Amino acid sequence: MPPALKALLTQCGGWALAWLAARSGLLPAGLWVLVAAQAVGAMTVAVALRSARWWLPIHLGFTPLVVLARGLDLHPGWYLGAFLALVAVYWTSFRTQVPLYLSNQPTVAEFARLLPAGRPLQVLDLGSGTGTLLRPLARLRPDCRFTGIEAAPAPHVLARLLAGRQPNLVLHRGDFFAESWSAYDVVYAFLSPVPMAMVWQKACRELRADALLVSNSFPVPGVEPAFVVDVADRRRTRLYAYRPVQAAGQARN
Repeated sequence: MPPALKALLTQCGGWALAWLAARSGLLPAGLWVLVAAQAVGAMTVAVALRSARWWLPIHLGFTPLVVLARGLDLHPGWYLGAFLALVAVYWTSFRTQVPLYLSNQPTVAEFARLLPAGRPLQVLDLGSGTGTLLRPLARLRPDCRFTGIEAAPAPHVLARLLAGRQPNLVLHRGDFFAESWSAYDVVYAFLSPVPMAMVWQKACRELRADALLVSNSFPVPGVEPAFVVDVADRRRTRLYAYRPVQAAGQARN
């Protein structure tokens, strides 16, 4: 089901549950009681539809925030501005189901240890965001070339501003699935569970056998990683590392 349609059905389902509860006499009178029932109902429907976890607080807060906003009596331009700002940051997240995740410093340090020393590498970051991974890596490994591809305009522009003139760092705006990965030795992804099967398929088609695919937090479904790195941070981040040569071995088996 398309994410936008699922979100619409979830909110409508929340209102249906709230209406049924009100009609049956289970709810006391009052606007905010009805709004709270709708919010809880929408989150329940979202769980039943197996929406991604990050959708749950959105569904829980959507109707209460709409009611609060109505009471503020703001000029419509403010809502348009907020909408455009969200579009600039999240762009097509409603379709790709990949929100903006930022890699923290402990993760950058652990990922840097995975880069073989003594030879220049081509490293690609899928959905590079504001460059929190690539900027420190480019300073740490001036012998390597780092490339980031980000679809959303606001994080991309911010990344370019923060990067300055790092000669071994290139930032592109676009769709990383539309670009070839064949020239890269290491590919890093911090996306969501949704696209990981497609990421693995493309990696197996285009990356060399000795290349490395590293996924932050989200494993490839049905594929055993070559190794896993536990990051000592508060999130208990895990880096799942894969090699395209695994696909050939699994096919023979």
